[in-house]
Amino acid sequence: MRDRTLWTWHLGAGVVILVLLGLHMAIMHLDATLGLFGTGEAEPVDWESVASRMQDLFFTVTYVLLLGAALYHGLYGLRNILLELDPGPGLRRAIDVGLSAGGLALFAFGTWAALAAPGAATAAGG
Repeated sequence: MRDRTLWTWHLGAGVVILVLLGLHMAIMHLDATLGLFGTGEAEPVDWESVASRMQDLFFTVTYVLLLGAALYHGLYGLRNILLELDPGPGLRRAIDVGLSAGGLALFAFGTWAALAAPGAATAAGG
C-alpha cells in the first residue's frame, strides 16, 4: 500500500512538473508572441525582467512548487532504480533515509533562495 501511494505521488509530481514547466517555457520563450506577464521589450533573461519576476509572489510560489515536485519525482525515481539492485534491508533503509534527508536539505535551500530573491533584487536596484 505504501509503495502504491508513493507511486501515485510520483505520477502526480510528473503532472505538476509538466504544467509548471510548460508555463515556464511559455513565459520564457513565447512572451513576445503571447504577451504573458508583460515583460515588454526586455529579454526574459535581462536583469530587469529577472528582478521583476523575483518580486512577484506568483513566481516565488511557482518556483517552490516546481522545486518540490522535481525533487520528489527525481529522487523517488532514483530510489526505484537503486532498489532494483535488490539491496538488503539495512541498505534499503539507508537509501530511503539518505535520499529523504538529501531531498529535504535541497528543498530547504532552494526555498530559502526563492524567498530571499526578492530582497536581493531590491538591494541590487531591480
